[in-house]
Amino acid sequence: MEEQSKLAERILDQVADAVICTNHSGAIIRWNPACTALFGYSAEEALGQSVELIIPEHLRAAHWTGYDAAMTKGATKLQGRPTLTRALHKSGRKLYVEMTFAIVKGDTKNDALGAVAIARDVTERVERERPASRSS
Repeated sequence: MEEQSKLAERILDQVADAVICTNHSGAIIRWNPACTALFGYSAEEALGQSVELIIPEHLRAAHWTGYDAAMTKGATKLQGRPTLTRALHKSGRKLYVEMTFAIVKGDTKNDALGAVAIARDVTERVERERPASRSS
């Protein structure tokens, strides 16, 4: 079991996508190196902080409504489908990120322990496509 745990940690540390895990109340409990590359915060800065750290202010109320509902139901509205959203870099710059979300469950079906989000930066693609979509 310890070998599997070490392997899981290595995978999380080496994947190119940002992997953010939060507890039931939305505090960051896992922040892989790709998160640091994407959002600018070191693991030391992010761990224990609210996930609001990377959520633009205008999206926070909607985020918490969805997060609380997912924790209560033990499921997300998107059911693993990727979604395009905005995120906040440490510098204050807004990013476009594509994210997928999952609920981390305990031993019973509706026992939500927290959530995991996997994110990738799509800012360049979105900004490149935006002007093209306006002219068509």
